[in-house]
Amino acid sequence: MQMWQFRRKIHTSWLIAIESGSVVVGTAIVPLVNQTLFSSVAWAIAALVLSVVILWKRFMFFIPLIIIAGLLIGLWRGSSTSVQLSVFENVIGHQATITGSVIDDPDEGTQNGTQIRLGNLSAHTTTLPGKIWVSTGSGASIKRGDIVTVKGKLDKGFGSYAATIYQAKIASVVQPQPGDIARQVRDWFADKVQLAISEPESSLGLGYLVGQKRALSPDLQQALVVTGLTHVVVASGYNLTILVRLARRLFVKVSKYLSALSATSMILAFMAITGASPSMSRAGLVSGLSLAAWYYGRSFHPLVLLPLAAAVTTLIDPTYAWNDLGWQLSFAAFGGVMILAPLLQRYFFGDKKPGTVRQILGETMSAHIVTLPILVLAFGQFSNVAIFSNLLVLPFVPLAMLLTFIAGIGGIVAPGFATIIGAPAQWLLDYSVWVINYFASLGWAQTVVTISPLIVAIMYAVIIGVCLYLWRATKYNLRDANMVE
Repeated sequence: MQMWQFRRKIHTSWLIAIESGSVVVGTAIVPLVNQTLFSSVAWAIAALVLSVVILWKRFMFFIPLIIIAGLLIGLWRGSSTSVQLSVFENVIGHQATITGSVIDDPDEGTQNGTQIRLGNLSAHTTTLPGKIWVSTGSGASIKRGDIVTVKGKLDKGFGSYAATIYQAKIASVVQPQPGDIARQVRDWFADKVQLAISEPESSLGLGYLVGQKRALSPDLQQALVVTGLTHVVVASGYNLTILVRLARRLFVKVSKYLSALSATSMILAFMAITGASPSMSRAGLVSGLSLAAWYYGRSFHPLVLLPLAAAVTTLIDPTYAWNDLGWQLSFAAFGGVMILAPLLQRYFFGDKKPGTVRQILGETMSAHIVTLPILVLAFGQFSNVAIFSNLLVLPFVPLAMLLTFIAGIGGIVAPGFATIIGAPAQWLLDYSVWVINYFASLGWAQTVVTISPLIVAIMYAVIIGVCLYLWRATKYNLRDANMVE
């Protein structure tokens, strides 16, 4: 490459994408370095000054420097958090009494009893960083937003959790007032849905509508895992994408402003109802940025949007980058939806705009392909029936969400006729449950397999190679791939 080419200017968005990716890498490698070396805020200040200069000049030869700046920001943010979390190292293996707020819906009825996740931690009068995972056999009624005090022996954490307590004793449960209003509204609406739709169909419908997976029975949850359909009943970008697209399309003919306002309200309400999990943080951020770009007549390239969203979420909570499976799957799935899916649609169907069913199936299959290596590495198994079950269930999920919502409204305004109003939802959900249970019961539904990280890297290299081939063959502009359209 000739010298003059290095002096060419590069678009600011690509510099931001490169730096964002470097921030994520810098945060992820923090466990491998000396955290005290990079915990000083001076590293962040130096990196930010360097970033401003590079983004102002925008020369091609500044790319190595923007990578270094991103790595330093990630190393600083991750190291400072790691140093704070090191307080747990001195108490691992000891008995402790910790108070915290329940940050997500508890898992009930599992083999480990009730599982809760606590944040905003304190021990006596000392504030503690991070969050912990707790299992307990207590029959106490615990809800998201409650203030819980637990007693037990602290063990090492996993993923994004600083520590764990197995078989903890519940010392107290305080329900603050007014508490988690969004969760209360969700639970109130769920009670109305259950007036109109019987179990387990009502829980499945609520899983579709608001991602309330933990209301499902253990048997149905396991069947969803076997059939590769868990993604439709967890609070994720899939549910949010359907709701945002619906809100935008309902009002776009009235006014663009009303359309954007309704979709934004849907994003905020859905995140409040489901909680700010790693997947929902990512989904809300990506949806909001995509919606803002659409409103102003712009578009985000997926290779800019995804690294930017990843960097923002890891800067907010660096533990996401430290082996948080939900965070990894979330971004892998969005990569499938925003990159692989439109390339496959264009390759096989040309420039004909896909209908709703084809779009849903294409995006879901693409997300499944891109997340499969991570899932197999994490769980040592994969579903042989995922393609068939997804083909038979997914096209009806948006309709099931709408009918479940109508059933809940029926339970509110006319409880005496709730079962009649909810009958269409009941029939459609009966079908979904039958498909799920049928495929889960097949002896060959799952395959147990063990793969190494090297194999995962090779699988992703193949996926990237396929994407490059499809892009070159179709000449498709990925800027046209917008999740709110």
